[in-house]
Amino acid sequence: MSDAAKPKPPQPRGRFITFEGGEGSGKSTQIQLLADRLNAAKLRTITTREPGGSAGAEIVRHLLLSGMAKAFGPETESLLFAAARDDHVNQVIEPALAQGTWVLCDRFTDSTRVYQGELGKVDPKLIRAMERVTIGSLKPDLTIILDVPVAVGMERALKRRGTAAPDRFEGEGVSFHEKLRDAYLKIANGDPQRCALVDADADPKTVAERVWKALRDHLFSVATTRETSQV
Repeated sequence: MSDAAKPKPPQPRGRFITFEGGEGSGKSTQIQLLADRLNAAKLRTITTREPGGSAGAEIVRHLLLSGMAKAFGPETESLLFAAARDDHVNQVIEPALAQGTWVLCDRFTDSTRVYQGELGKVDPKLIRAMERVTIGSLKPDLTIILDVPVAVGMERALKRRGTAAPDRFEGEGVSFHEKLRDAYLKIANGDPQRCALVDADADPKTVAERVWKALRDHLFSVATTRETSQV
């Protein structure tokens, strides 16, 4: 058999990294900084977000963040998030991972567990059922949870949006955001193999180094560390 006729080896699957945290924790900034670093290391990378990330999910994003769905209650919000996630996973995340691309996602299932589950008091059984339907066996290889004091996060969020009105979740009170932070800390402490808690109360460059260290510690074996040590 000629070399041209030999079957190609299977494409290595990409890595799936999610970023979580409260409002103003710096997820968008850190995702882009990490994507730049991975691309520089010749690792094909895409960035995406939830809710949204695909054409259908972006429509649902507008509905959710505008607050129009709030009147229907947290169960309905959970169903809308699930519908958006199903489209996002099937149209963007899974195809990219299958092609060997690293996927960096701003929020994923942990956000639903926190916002609708812990804070909205949606039955955990319902949330788990929606996860089985929308993501199946898909699980992040690593979840970076960016942690900042609530006052810092809210100040950053205010500065970021300027004169624009706060979205559905930014507009909640301090008590809501304190509970939000506690819920994320609970997730990080409960699943340390998947989650890395990163202190994000610093300048972006310092936080980026902390994120990079967490990624190396969680994902890179001795062999792959040698390959990426130049980054």
